[in-house]
Amino acid sequence: MIKPRLRAQPRGADSQALSLPPGLGSMAVFRSGLLVLTRPLASLAPRLASILTSAARLVNHTLYVHLQPGMSLEGSAQPQSSPVQATFEVIDFITHLYAGADVHRHLDVRVLLTNIRTKSFLPPQPSSVQNLAHPPEVVLTDFQTLDGSQYNPVKQQLERYATSCYSCCPQLSSVLLYPDYEPAVLPVESLDVPLPSAIRPTSPVARSAKQPVRGYHRGAVGGTFDRLHNAHKVLLSVACILAQEQLVVGVADKDLLKSKVLPELLQPYSERVERLSEFLVDIKPSLAFDFIPLLDPYGPAGSDPSLEFLVVSEETYRGGMAVNRFRLENDLEELTLYQIQLLKDLNNKENEEDKVSSSSFRQQMLGNLLRPPHKRPELPPGLYVIGLTGISGSGKSSIAQRLKGLGAYVIDSDHLGHRAYAPGGPAYEPVVEAFGTDILHKDGIINRKVLGSRVFGNKKQLKILTDIMWPVIAKLAREEMDQAVAEGKHVCVIDAAVLLEAGWKNMVHEVWTVVIPETEAIRRIVERDGLSEAAAQSRLQSQMSGQELVDQSHVVLSTLWEPQVTQRQVEKAWALLQKRISETPSGP
Repeated sequence: MIKPRLRAQPRGADSQALSLPPGLGSMAVFRSGLLVLTRPLASLAPRLASILTSAARLVNHTLYVHLQPGMSLEGSAQPQSSPVQATFEVIDFITHLYAGADVHRHLDVRVLLTNIRTKSFLPPQPSSVQNLAHPPEVVLTDFQTLDGSQYNPVKQQLERYATSCYSCCPQLSSVLLYPDYEPAVLPVESLDVPLPSAIRPTSPVARSAKQPVRGYHRGAVGGTFDRLHNAHKVLLSVACILAQEQLVVGVADKDLLKSKVLPELLQPYSERVERLSEFLVDIKPSLAFDFIPLLDPYGPAGSDPSLEFLVVSEETYRGGMAVNRFRLENDLEELTLYQIQLLKDLNNKENEEDKVSSSSFRQQMLGNLLRPPHKRPELPPGLYVIGLTGISGSGKSSIAQRLKGLGAYVIDSDHLGHRAYAPGGPAYEPVVEAFGTDILHKDGIINRKVLGSRVFGNKKQLKILTDIMWPVIAKLAREEMDQAVAEGKHVCVIDAAVLLEAGWKNMVHEVWTVVIPETEAIRRIVERDGLSEAAAQSRLQSQMSGQELVDQSHVVLSTLWEPQVTQRQVEKAWALLQKRISETPSGP
C-alpha cells in the first residue's frame, strides 16, 4: 500500500529575485529541484558532471531530472512534453547520470521516466500533472539562450513547462545554469564518443545506441535495497523502462540477510520498502508495483507465470540463470534476462568494495553516532560515560584497550565481579548464603566453575545470582567513576558484556556495541576458551544477539577486519566523541 506523500514547503523565493550570474557560488538554498535537460544526449554526456555540480550548489536534498532532448525554451509557443523513445542510448545516459551523481551523495537524484516510452508501448501523453513526493522549489536547465544571458522570458517558459508536467511549489524559482557548467575546453571529438554500455547483451549479437528497447507487460527485479543508492536506481530505472504494466520488486529478508556484511546495520524491511515505493512511484507512477519479501533465492521470479523479464546485476546474473533453470524444471517459460553493469566506487577505502555498495555504506557508519546521547545529570560532573558491550568473542575488550590508549578511563565489569566474589567482598556472603558452602574451594574462595554449573541453563538460579551481583557491580562501577574524576579523566568506558541485560544503561551517556558474525564469534570462542562449537553456540544463545544490542546502541564498531582497520574505526569514533563533548553546553 502506498503511503501518503509528504510535501516540501516552499522557500518563498521567486524567479525575479533569483537571477544568478555565471559562477553560482556554493549556496545550496533549495531542498528540492527539477533539472530539465534539453541538449541532445551525445552533447550532454561530456557536460554532465559540470551540470550536476552546478545543480548541487543550489539543491541540497532531492534533485529530479527530466529528459527532453531537443526542446527549445525560446519563442512564444509554450513548450510541450513529448515522448522520448527508449533506446539503449537513453539507458546508457541514465546510467552515466547516476554514476556521475555519486560524487554528490547528499543529493537524492531521481531521473523521471514518465515521458520515456518503449516503441511497442506508446500510450498517449498524460494530460494531468504528475505529483512528486518532494515538489520542486526551483527548476534548473542546461538550455542555452542565444546570447547566454539569464533571459526572463526563457525562465518564464521554463517555469510554465515545469508546472505543466509536475507538482511544484507555488512560488517556483528558475535558474539557467549555462554557462556555469560549460567546460573551459571541450574537444569536439568528445561529442562523438559513445557512452559505455549499461546493459551487457545476453547474446553475441551487436546492438547500436539508437536501437529501441523492447517493452514488456510485466517483469521483476530483486535485491536487498538497503540505503537506496545510485546503483540500485540504475537497476530499478531499467526495470521501470522495460515494464509497462506491472513490476514485481523482490526485497531480501530474514535468512537471505544473514550473509550480508554488518547485517545488524541493515534498515528494517518495512523502511526499505517504504523508500523503494516512494522512489518508484516518483519516477514512473503509471506502473503497478508489487513488493514481495524474498525468503529464498528464487522468489516470485521462479514461480510467477505472468512475468516476462528479470533485471539482474553482474553479481546476480548467475542467480538469474538459476531462476530460469528452476522455471524450466517447473514447465514455465524462461525470463528474458537484462544484466546491468555495476557502478564503480571511485572513493572506496581499504576493506570496502570497489563498486557502489550498501555494504560499504554500512562500513562507513561504523564509529558514527546513530542516535542522540542520553542526558545523565546524576553522573559525576565533568565525566562522559560510555557503555561498551558486545557478544562473547566480539573483541570488545580489545576495543576497550584501544580506547584506554586514547585517554579513556576503563572500568572492567568482569574485574569488578571478581572483587565482589572475593572473600570479604560485598557479594561474597550473599552468594554463599544463596548457593551453599559446597561452591567454595578449601581456602574459602568461591569456585566460579562450580557456581557456573549451578546456574547454567537454570533461569531461576541464574536470576538469584544476577539479582545479587548486578547491583553490587553497579555500585562498584560508580565508585570507579569517582576515581576517574579524581585522576582528571573526562571519558570513562564501562566494559560490560551484560550492560543492557543488567540495566546499566542508566549509568552511561552512550552505548557502544562491537559486532561480528556469529560464525566468527564461535571460531574465536573455541580458539580462546577451548570449548566445542556446540558449547560456544550455546553460550551465544544465552546472550542478547548482536541485533538486539545494536537496536539500543549509539555507536557500532567491528573487529572483523585487520587490526589497523579496527584502530581507524576507534580513532574515528573517539574524534567524533570529543567533538560531541566539546559542543555540549555544560561540557563532558
